[in-house]
Amino acid sequence: MPASMTCASPVLCAPAEPAASLGTDAGVHYAAATARAAAVDSRALLQGQKAVAISHNGSVYRLQATKLGKLILTK
Repeated sequence: MPASMTCASPVLCAPAEPAASLGTDAGVHYAAATARAAAVDSRALLQGQKAVAISHNGSVYRLQATKLGKLILTK
């Protein structure tokens, strides 16, 4: 199970737990993946809308924000 995320800035996020707590192999792979990938703030994607369409590999997905502040991604 991946570590939970906490965001100190609205654009970049960091894991709440050290990668080493995930186990030796998982921690190394998780740390390498998070070092390469930057997080995008959901407000930048939604731009004030409740939902946005995302095209990925020829399919269209819908990213929707709920009233409780959760995100739902559907195909």
